[in-house]
Amino acid sequence: MFRLDLRRIAYNTGMSEAMPKASDLAALMCARVCHDLVGPVSATGTALSIFDEPDSADMREDALRLVRESAEHMRAKLEFARLAFGAGGSAPGEVEVAMIQRLAGDMFRSAKAQLEWRTEATSLPKLGARLLLNLILLAVESAPRGGEVRIEATRSGGVRLRVVAIGPRAKLLPGAAAALDGGIPEGGFDGRTAQPLYAKTIAEEAGGRLEARTEEERVELTALIPE
Repeated sequence: MFRLDLRRIAYNTGMSEAMPKASDLAALMCARVCHDLVGPVSATGTALSIFDEPDSADMREDALRLVRESAEHMRAKLEFARLAFGAGGSAPGEVEVAMIQRLAGDMFRSAKAQLEWRTEATSLPKLGARLLLNLILLAVESAPRGGEVRIEATRSGGVRLRVVAIGPRAKLLPGAAAALDGGIPEGGFDGRTAQPLYAKTIAEEAGGRLEARTEEERVELTALIPE
């Protein structure tokens, strides 16, 4: 079973080494999930409030449509988070690549970057599936102005993952780059910058590695973990 053990990851604060606790990382990841859900939950509340207005009959159809869309967004985010961050990916087993495609497709349906799948593997161990979803999340966030995110997954001498974001001004966020490099983001960790650290920890705890390469308008994330 996957376990969070951050004792092997130390950070140089300039004064002393700090070893973050697994509970701190878990709290930050929980904050990330809550942040992602605030938007659709708030939209649902706004739409439902229209039904309390006696003079809003002409707006109720639009409000109902907004409720449906927000509910779909919440479902997509929760299903994605359950496997990417939660216990849904901790037990042994296999995850069909088709399911990973669905989760990512629903999660990033409104993202400007388009997902392009070039996977040879038909299934991945749950740990590999969890890591791949985290890499896709990092890649999509690296291309906020659009472009494409190319996703590759093979099983040859281990699980090999490669996710490349290409697009206008595509780049890793500074905090994400620091976390993937084993450092502390400026201002410390928050819900957003904890996620790259989490992805790095998944790979290292599995006896593998995660690397990031950046070029002009291109970000490449590669990971290798043993079967």
